[in-house]
Amino acid sequence: MNFKEQVYSVLVVSASEKFNRALPALFSVPTFSPLFVVSNISAAKRATAERDFDLVVVNSPLPDDTGLRFSVDTADSCNAVVLFLAKIEHYDDAYEKLAGCGVFLLQKPVTRSLFQVALGWMISAREGLRKNQKKTLSIEEKMNEIRLVNRAKWLLISELKMTEADAHRTIEKQAMDRCVPRSLVAEEIIKTYS
Repeated sequence: MNFKEQVYSVLVVSASEKFNRALPALFSVPTFSPLFVVSNISAAKRATAERDFDLVVVNSPLPDDTGLRFSVDTADSCNAVVLFLAKIEHYDDAYEKLAGCGVFLLQKPVTRSLFQVALGWMISAREGLRKNQKKTLSIEEKMNEIRLVNRAKWLLISELKMTEADAHRTIEKQAMDRCVPRSLVAEEIIKTYS
């Protein structure tokens, strides 16, 4: 998929009616879709428990919490990029608590152009997370394949009295001859001898 065709799901946590009215102009469709807006941290926690979001914007303060802990937790566990908007008098405290946790911060009031720049940063960060997730999945898949092949090798060694080298060659040769992944051959061996 082309980078410009990428779509980002967004959660906005804001109790400010003025800010919320401006959201459609800030988050253009189809780039930002769906756009969920909730007015408190409790609703935000429910929303993140129900689905994943690419971007999360927390417009502090909120009626039930400052949003600091939620921002840290979301950045840590949800693979979402978080932007925290803080009033000028709370910015330094928020910066101290959030910057080291990977949460982006902006001081309010925020101009539209500055918010657009921040969205650009968030998109870049989300794409970086997406690349790392793909690498992690690739590594996990490779580790699973190695585990399967090793288990199949040990079954061949114990059941057919092969050497480890012969068991390895057998799996490799079957995979090459049949043009299938080694993991598929290993799974068949495991089914046969387990």
